[in-house]
Amino acid sequence: MTAVNDFNRPVIEEFRANDGKLTGNFADAPLLLLTTTGAKSGRRHTTPVAYLVDGDGPDARIAVFASMAGAPTNPAWFHNLRANPNVTVELPGEQFEARAVVLEGEERDRLWTEQKSRMPGFADYERKTARTIPVVVLERSA
Repeated sequence: MTAVNDFNRPVIEEFRANDGKLTGNFADAPLLLLTTTGAKSGRRHTTPVAYLVDGDGPDARIAVFASMAGAPTNPAWFHNLRANPNVTVELPGEQFEARAVVLEGEERDRLWTEQKSRMPGFADYERKTARTIPVVVLERSA
């Protein structure tokens, strides 16, 4: 069983019913569904998150951002993947297992800067919080 909060439920249902095509506030946002395992509960949790494709072709990586809209703390999904980095990723027309790798230094900064340029709302999130917003790459499992 996968736990879903009430805000995310309709987004997840629409994503799955329409092969990733969303309406409303998320119509133009590149979103994926990230399923993590609860650090304490061991239950599976699915969360829609914005993503960025880094690179081209089969070597392209998928980056996600633990912004939580600029909240002072990291989102629960980030805490979960730190405890268990094995995740499930759902993209339009595709689902796969992956390993979450938290980036640091120049690589983190490069992807964060790219995300802010593509989706300026992320710069607003950065201004709203004192924490460094984590950047995570989802590496496909072999």
